[in-house]
Amino acid sequence: MKDLIPRRHLFGNPVRASYQISPDGSRLAWLAPLDDVLNVWVAPTDDLAAAKPVTQDKGRGIIAYFWTYDGRHLVYVQDREGDENYHVYAVDPDLGESRDLTPIDGVAAHVVGVSRIRRGEILVALNDRDPRFHDLHIVDLATGERRLIQENPGFLGFVTDEDYAVHFAVQPHPDGSSEVLKRDGDAWTSWLVFDAEDTRVSGPDHLDASGRVLFCRDSRGRDTAALTRIDVASGEAAVLAAHDEADVGAVIHDVETFEPLAYAVNHERSRWHALDERIAGDLAFLDGQPIGDWRLAGRTEDDRLWVVAADSDTRPGRTWLYDREARRLTDLGTGRPELDGLPLAPMRALTIRARDGLGLVSYLTRPLGASSPGPLVLLVHGGPWGRDAFGFNVYHQWLADRGYAVLSVNFRASTGFGKSFVNAGDREWGRRMDDDLLDAVDWAIAEGVADPKRIAIMGGSYGGYAVLAAMTRNPDLYACGVDIVGPANLDTLLKTVPPYWESFRAQLVRAIGDPDTEEGMALIRDRSPVHHADRIRAPLLIAQGANDPRVKQAESDQMVEAMTAKGVPVTYLLFPDEGHGFVRPPNRLAFNERTEAFLARHLGGRAEPGRADETVGTTMQIIRDDPPRA
Repeated sequence: MKDLIPRRHLFGNPVRASYQISPDGSRLAWLAPLDDVLNVWVAPTDDLAAAKPVTQDKGRGIIAYFWTYDGRHLVYVQDREGDENYHVYAVDPDLGESRDLTPIDGVAAHVVGVSRIRRGEILVALNDRDPRFHDLHIVDLATGERRLIQENPGFLGFVTDEDYAVHFAVQPHPDGSSEVLKRDGDAWTSWLVFDAEDTRVSGPDHLDASGRVLFCRDSRGRDTAALTRIDVASGEAAVLAAHDEADVGAVIHDVETFEPLAYAVNHERSRWHALDERIAGDLAFLDGQPIGDWRLAGRTEDDRLWVVAADSDTRPGRTWLYDREARRLTDLGTGRPELDGLPLAPMRALTIRARDGLGLVSYLTRPLGASSPGPLVLLVHGGPWGRDAFGFNVYHQWLADRGYAVLSVNFRASTGFGKSFVNAGDREWGRRMDDDLLDAVDWAIAEGVADPKRIAIMGGSYGGYAVLAAMTRNPDLYACGVDIVGPANLDTLLKTVPPYWESFRAQLVRAIGDPDTEEGMALIRDRSPVHHADRIRAPLLIAQGANDPRVKQAESDQMVEAMTAKGVPVTYLLFPDEGHGFVRPPNRLAFNERTEAFLARHLGGRAEPGRADETVGTTMQIIRDDPPRA
């Protein structure tokens, strides 16, 4: 029997991650631990050994940052213990001093624009005036001075140019449709309308450098979202790229004109396509290298150097510096070198047919050497407007290493597969969306992958809801379930979403049900697992972040209370310093240690013994442990 891959190699901090190159190419930045907390490090591009930390975060760590065009500042965002009220910080890497550019408590800030023209300023959205809507502000990086340029009366967002002038706004409507409004002095006029069926996959993307062309994702008159080019003056539109099976995904733009040069399409696998011969050679070169599926993670202002992030199903993420002139890749390393050379399990991409004929793009990972039915973990993604994809998946590797087959299914409502597919999930939470999962399980049993007596369901966010719904609707199918920050009561979910989701509320109502109507409330109640808690028969583990602004702690509290009142056993783990998921490594490791032991007890897989040194500093509280762990 082979040794288990240590949990700390899978879920601890990466050695290095998220490389970014300065606009002039002279320096590289990345995230790496400083006293076991992720911080930003900077080094000369030609001397990475000279790296030094330029931030000093001692709490949750930094997870997102970027260079500004002035080359003198890095910008990062940080919230407080998972509350998602992000502040925007700037740091001068030469001085190592961080400054809070949005020092307003209880406000969620995010960066919406970085310009080559206004190099010393960034465009920031703040909901300090009205918690429901984000206004636009120009912020000076050196002084922190903040200037309001556009109030938001209820728009979903804006389209701006490089001078931070506002050209368009997106107005959501109660029926789920959306309207692109064109600015005309101080007024707004209707310019483009997306019907409700198109809104989830369509909308404005960006302007070209001249401001005379708007690029959009557009599914009008077709099923999948195409990349289109619209002349602002005439309104004349042309399709630049489209695919019959999937929406157009990532796009690489010209650094000066912002014209699209290439696009990716991800059906079962992601593939790049050139729109301009200037980039065709680069795509061919990178596709021909043994680096796996790749994406452009950063580039210099002259577009000579690219930061390329790549992985494969059996190779964790690795970063490369690509010199376009020399056609040369320089290896910057992997975030998890401990996994190099280990016998990781391959992932299989496949399409499973749902009972009504929909194609469910899915991903299966089996333990190495598996040839007969064994325990299966059905791993359900969140959103539901998200998707699973091919590549290195740490949860697939972890669970396969412990002896489980792992199946991830892009059920209806998943994004990337066209408007019919994403809209097929409306009013189908806990019904046809669950049927898709059932059909995938049936496939796994019929194919000799899954032992029908040893199947678990696990997921986070919407995936957590799917766990609760599945275990109430199909009480005899699953041997156990793991719900991570999943809503249990759709009524209270709608009532307690963050105020800045107000402009997005119509989409939630369209998907779940209208609480202002008798019919809608009946649907919401019927699809809420909290009202069917007594149907659960299999062991359930629930984990929740106390500061989650999307799925409040009350969601998990309600479910646990309902199960306890009905005498149904449940284990409940609470993390007082986390939000919508678990960011701090001691908390991740503590949760996964508990989950691993839980799955081993109920499915018969393997488990690594708990290690106290891994979880030093965890805040995990065991609110309920029923039945108690031996």
